[in-house]
Amino acid sequence: MNTAQSTRTARFAAAYALMRVGADVGDHLVQSDFCARTKGATDAAPVTGDDGTVHGTAAGRRACAVHCLTYSATQAAALLLGARSLGLQLRPGQVAAALAISGLTHYAIDRRVPGGLLQRFADATGKGNFFRLADHGMNGAYCMDGAVHHAFETVSAAVLAR
Repeated sequence: MNTAQSTRTARFAAAYALMRVGADVGDHLVQSDFCARTKGATDAAPVTGDDGTVHGTAAGRRACAVHCLTYSATQAAALLLGARSLGLQLRPGQVAAALAISGLTHYAIDRRVPGGLLQRFADATGKGNFFRLADHGMNGAYCMDGAVHHAFETVSAAVLAR
């Protein structure tokens, strides 16, 4: 492996690790309870808040958008602070592209409405029963959600490594 390949490989590994930690913190520590509960709301399948307010499609879209913005900001902070401490040279255009890939696909996956993108994918690939599994300490939709997020974070890291 030549020096350029070694540099790209190290940049990919570091970028993926930083994107992954930013994603995990953004999803599980930064995301508000309101966004977590409301981001899948629709008029046909509304969510009732703690105060009794019923949230439909518009509130679900807003909650998902707010979550994806804070998620992307958390990934950006992890990526930029980590890159600085590691001495990684990242180009602004690549950082923007990587964050856009991660953030936009995150919205598409997390807007988990009945019959949404992830459910349709699960049904089309024969994973519908796993997607609906919510028993024995397992939640299939959550596991599939994470797997797809990891896949797009890998694509984002590859963009950063180029």
